Order: sequence, then C-alpha cells, then structure tokens
Amino acid sequence: ADPLPFPFLGLIVSGGHTGLYLARGAGDYACLGRTRDDAVGEAFDKAAKLLGLGYPGGPAIDRLAREGDPKAIRFPRATLKRGRFDFSFSGFKTALREYLRDHPAAAEALPDVAASLQEALVDMLVDTTADALAATGVERLVVAGGVAANRRLRARMSEAAAALGVEAVFPRPALCTDNAAMIALAGAPRLAAGASDGLDLNAEADLAFGSRPSS
Repeated sequence: ADPLPFPFLGLIVSGGHTGLYLARGAGDYACLGRTRDDAVGEAFDKAAKLLGLGYPGGPAIDRLAREGDPKAIRFPRATLKRGRFDFSFSGFKTALREYLRDHPAAAEALPDVAASLQEALVDMLVDTTADALAATGVERLVVAGGVAANRRLRARMSEAAAALGVEAVFPRPALCTDNAAMIALAGAPRLAAGASDGLDLNAEADLAFGSRPSS
C-alpha cells in the first residue's frame, strides 16, 4: 500500500490501548486523548465473558450483534468533564452485569444485548473521534488495532468521517491483529532514513508513549 500522507489522526483501539494521536510526520506524534481506565478491547472481552461468549470477546460479540437490534437496550455512554478527547470504559462491565441481573430473560435475547452493548462502545469511540477530527481539521483518519476489525465500528466511523469530509483508512481485518506487520510498518521510515538500533536494545512492555527503550 502507498504510504499515507501526513498529517492524520490515528485512533488506536485494542485490548491494551485506546487513544487518539495526531501524526504530524514519521516519529512526530502527539497524544490527544486516551482511556483513563479499561481499553475498549478489554471492555469487549469483559462483556463477552459475562454473556458466556468466550475469548476473545470482540469477534464473538461482532458476529452475534449482526443478528440483533442495536437500539433494543440503552446502555450508558461515559461523558467526561475533563480531558476532551479521553475515553472511559470501566463502568461498562458494571452496567451490563446489572442489566443481566435485572433482566433474567436477557439470556434469550443475546443478539439484542450484543448489538446494543456494541453500539454503546462504538458510539463513544465515534463521537470522541469526530470531535477530535473537527478540532484538528486533518483530512485523514487511521483506525488501527484489533478492535479496528469490528464491522460496526468500521461502518460507523466511515460514515462519521465522510460527514466531515475526512478520508477514513483501516487495515484489512486480517492485519488488525498482526503485531509483526504493525512494527514493521512503524520501523520502515526509520530504516529508510538510515536510523537503526543495536541488538542490545531492551524490550520494555510498559514503555511510556514518546519514550525510548534503554540499551
């Protein structure tokens, strides 16, 4: 694929990360917002566990939701007073657990439950991303990470971007969970620019955004 021209807004959605980043150039990124608690992929997994759908939960909910009504149940959408482009998903598991407790018959309408909870999570991602697009004025949006394979998210985000005159770009679903492809693409511009690191570079699983690993 041809390299995307800068600048663009990146939405990272996975089991470990949820954040919005302004990409101004290769290696020049600014974090505009991120989750304050659970990542959205983690919220999908926790919801799937409550519904008895197994792991990973995102694909299972995506499949089941296609048979349900996304407007059947109104699950809460988190609204943050501080951090304009931040996300919060930690209360979602509690809301779903309470709904299942108060509605014993919900087990007989799992497609509606799946579609409705998926819609709530997608709403939060789309609304915040649309606000960030309007604020930055960029013309391209990249949505990546495992949750970017979700069909409803791809459709809704494409519609929201188009309404703002923004091009929405997604990896092929098979590549959304391919970390090898991700890191290769991230390293390609550095390699082309002649940058390299020694084999003594340490692996740091909790490396902060914008930091470099130690040698």
